[in-house]
Amino acid sequence: MNLLEKISSLAKRRGFIYPGSEIYGGLAGFYDWGHLGNELKFNIKQTWWRDTVQLRDDVVGLSAAIVMNPKAWEASGHLTGFSDVLVECPKCHKRFKADELGKKNESLVCVECSEIFKGKARQFNLMFKTFVGAAEEAAAVAYLRPETAGGIFVNFKNVLQTNRLKIPFGIAQIGKAFRNEINPRDFVFRIREFEQMELEYFIHPVRNNPVKQDAAVPPQAAGRISNGVKPQTPTEWLSYWVGRRLKWYESIGLKNIRLREQSQEERAHYSRATVDIEYKFPFGWQEIEGVANRGDFDLTAQMKVSGKDLNYFDEETKEQYTPYVIEPSAGVERIALAVLCEAYLEEKERIVLKLNSKLAPYKAAVFPLLANKEKLVELARSIYDDLKTEFMTAWDDRGNIGKRYYSQDEIGTPFCITVDFESLEKNDVTVRGRDTMKQVRVGIRELKEYLKKKLVK
Repeated sequence: MNLLEKISSLAKRRGFIYPGSEIYGGLAGFYDWGHLGNELKFNIKQTWWRDTVQLRDDVVGLSAAIVMNPKAWEASGHLTGFSDVLVECPKCHKRFKADELGKKNESLVCVECSEIFKGKARQFNLMFKTFVGAAEEAAAVAYLRPETAGGIFVNFKNVLQTNRLKIPFGIAQIGKAFRNEINPRDFVFRIREFEQMELEYFIHPVRNNPVKQDAAVPPQAAGRISNGVKPQTPTEWLSYWVGRRLKWYESIGLKNIRLREQSQEERAHYSRATVDIEYKFPFGWQEIEGVANRGDFDLTAQMKVSGKDLNYFDEETKEQYTPYVIEPSAGVERIALAVLCEAYLEEKERIVLKLNSKLAPYKAAVFPLLANKEKLVELARSIYDDLKTEFMTAWDDRGNIGKRYYSQDEIGTPFCITVDFESLEKNDVTVRGRDTMKQVRVGIRELKEYLKKKLVK
């Protein structure tokens, strides 16, 4: 069993991720997230939102509708240009993206049955079509959004006016997106329903009075600006946001990260430059986030189709222009999978998820040493009730204490707290750390503050 298989097995067994519609045989490209998986995703989104929106004065949030007027997708180019090259094997009849196939003497070869393709490839639009109205025959055609960015661009003027923002500023959104992938694969890496965390950061197309830079941009951030230099141009803003995103990934414990700048041939039609942030999965280096300089493509395109003025007017300089956009766009499920891959470890008798405590579904678990001793259970319950007001806390009184420890290790709980007979006499508990398995005695009155100091902020 390879690492990805082990992680998918653990994910189902422990309530992180279930196959979608499993009792009916499943549905390719769709997954359901259980209690622990939902908490993991929530923590990822919460840390991103706090870093990207709440701790900044120049970014505000938005939650746009999933279904939009189709003209928005006409303007963005999705109706005509959002497609992959689809090929179907003449022997096994499985379908693939053309770039997924092997080659033999310049002919495409099926990766499933080794048949050489003789048929023609065709363009396959990745958007999910739906209908708005009471009856399909009379209803208007609409689409499930393939990205969350569209809702930001059509609301540019609304957000600008209601928040009285000045460039540079950003609009952030976390939400569902849908893509009818030809060949979903690699567990939850390439799926058809997913969540995006996107920021559209609007800047002057040439120069700008930058926001205060609270951290030097790493020199490895696409090699675009040196430490201590504040962003001025779109190119420098791109590097600034690459650096900010690297810092965030470091803060959640991801280490197997690299940057890769896309070639001109790879870039999306709207991109002037894109830097991919890649993680080393068991199936190779793959993108978990892209940071793109989208230029003024989006606002210009929406103005052309809608007929509405989406330009920005600078009250101080009396200058009017169409802003450029720098877009960091990350996939929640891909990050969650990377986090699980990074954290998974097998140690002799146990499997442990060494999750960064900011992301761990439970921060602590409380056990009575014996479940049939009323005084132990009563004291343990009072500690549990107190801790859960501060952070997610688990209760477990099943089986022996060793199995309870290993059970919490497997779901990534950083600390386990055991109430024993000594606790009744000395008013303290045993605190056992997940990563070291070392145990210390901590007074019950000091317990909450002790855990706060140990948990990563």
